Amino acid sequence: MKLVQYQRPGLAWPTFSRLATLQEELDRLFESPVQAWAPALDVHEDKDNYTVRVELPGLKREDIEVSLHEGALVISGERKTETITEGTAVHRQERCYGNFSRALTLPTPVSGDRVKAAYKDGILTVTLPKVEEAKPKAITVSE
Repeated sequence: MKLVQYQRPGLAWPTFSRLATLQEELDRLFESPVQAWAPALDVHEDKDNYTVRVELPGLKREDIEVSLHEGALVISGERKTETITEGTAVHRQERCYGNFSRALTLPTPVSGDRVKAAYKDGILTVTLPKVEEAKPKAITVSE
């Protein structure tokens, strides 16, 4: 499976496109961290399974949803904002809060009834078994 990072279409002139990208980076640097966020994830494949590991520290199991929809794995949920007591000054807040959703299109069919998800130590691990037809097969060469 290959994941490609989304890039905004370029503007009419390449120079302006680079300036727009620089402006977006500066905006992101100085924005409030309370915005939409996407957790980091890794995707691995072996001959039998796809394995997706997602960093979700501080979440509870009941705040995470995992589903298969039309050949895509969808992981969504919410990291709730921590309560700040009155009289406490916040000097820096970099952790993101709020809803998130990640959707991965799977390159081959998986067996939906055998998908397993486990959450331990802030890492969600989803194992997606490939259907038999999608698994690589050795072909014997005859004379």
